[in-house]
Amino acid sequence: MNREIISAFSSAVVNIMPMLGISNIKLVNERKCGKQIESTGVIGIIGIIGELSGNVFFAMDEACGKKIASYMMGGMEVEEFGELAQSAISELSNMLAANASMILSETGKMIDISTPTLINGAFTVSSIFSEVICLEMLVEDMAFNIYLSVKEN
Repeated sequence: MNREIISAFSSAVVNIMPMLGISNIKLVNERKCGKQIESTGVIGIIGIIGELSGNVFFAMDEACGKKIASYMMGGMEVEEFGELAQSAISELSNMLAANASMILSETGKMIDISTPTLINGAFTVSSIFSEVICLEMLVEDMAFNIYLSVKEN
């Protein structure tokens, strides 16, 4: 997968999270993973079309989702991952994908993104592509993974 694509999505996290008040962000690993994406917690899914096609998955456990939602709601304590917290994480997925889209447009790659789909629980998502890149990040010392299942058209 093209380095510009990988960089755009990791940069989006570094660009957007501080706007929410989150400054402790680290990329700890980048690896290829298989077609199966397994997660327990929360995953925001964004479809991508244009010069790239596929999906990007933003995955975190529920505690991380509640913490990020709390930041997004001005520090309000989030005790359960209810409708308001789910909406916040959906919007975060949208913000991250939109920022990555802008970064990619600066390199000449034009993409459009779908509205986010949010899944909560234990699940397995299958990618349509055999090469999925996982960006393992820490946000406030909690795991925040980005799975890139995209190809250039």
